[in-house]
Amino acid sequence: MQRKRVRTLARWCAALVGIVALSVAVVAAADPPSRVARLAYAEGTVSFSPAGDDQWVRAIVNRPLVAGDRLWSDQGSRGEMQMTNASLRFGPLTSVSLLNLDDRIEQLELVQGVLQVQVRRINPGETVEIDTPNFAFTITRAGAFRFEVDPENGSTFVAVRNGEGEAYGEGAAYRIAAGQALRFYGTDLRDHENLALGAPEGFERWALSRQSRYEGSIAARYVAPEVVGYEDLDQFGTWQAVADYGNVWIPRRVPSGWAPYRNGHWAWIDPWGWTWVDDAPWGFAPFHYGRSSRSVGAGCRVRRGSEPCTRPRLSRSSAEATSA
Repeated sequence: MQRKRVRTLARWCAALVGIVALSVAVVAAADPPSRVARLAYAEGTVSFSPAGDDQWVRAIVNRPLVAGDRLWSDQGSRGEMQMTNASLRFGPLTSVSLLNLDDRIEQLELVQGVLQVQVRRINPGETVEIDTPNFAFTITRAGAFRFEVDPENGSTFVAVRNGEGEAYGEGAAYRIAAGQALRFYGTDLRDHENLALGAPEGFERWALSRQSRYEGSIAARYVAPEVVGYEDLDQFGTWQAVADYGNVWIPRRVPSGWAPYRNGHWAWIDPWGWTWVDDAPWGFAPFHYGRSSRSVGAGCRVRRGSEPCTRPRLSRSSAEATSA
């Protein structure tokens, strides 16, 4: 029975996730940006408003996020966004928007609430920026950063656990290094107070515990670091070496009658068009980085050194063609 189950899973290895680049034929100079963000976690009441739309709906995990998208977490709620080089966790009563997301810049706006930002790396020519009502903060060295916007007293708190960044206000800039915590009032950066950076507690402790999944990740040995969602593979599956194919990943369990592109839905997401949003908590990386095939004996091939393509599946027709 176990051997039969493995063969059945292998037959549908689109979901067994070969983390590979999409076909070179898909890539063209006029293509949209190759970067995308992902809603990776939502607890409580988290709402979502897509770019260009004023309506709010329940946020769905694995939804690709693009410039112009907005998220809101209600009282007692929290969530997580993932990008190719950063993870962002937001707490209760928090409003955060994606202002820009392309091959050079990741720019977010925190209107109110709390945001924990963990940047793993910043490549030459890249910019990671967090905008608040009081300043724009550019991260210049990878690390852990916390932002809290209080709309009632018009202030923004920023704490740097490690790393470094610069706050830009009206005609002023303020460098903030590891171990510093400040609260700014107004937009010229003159009115501020230096605060002691205590031990993590509450929301920040939760955010740092989520971040620990990256440290010592087994999946990181097999996939490129730019793959969004790879840390979920450790929790929900295992890796095996398969002759002629190399390392493959197999989920520990799937629903009875499972097949690729069955448990989830298609959503129209500009600028890519029809995009698959899978229901499985591990379903982002397999469906946006892997190829579908029935020929692999126990999973899908993994190419450790291949350049990742983070654009979602482009359409229903292209996905069905590769899963045939």
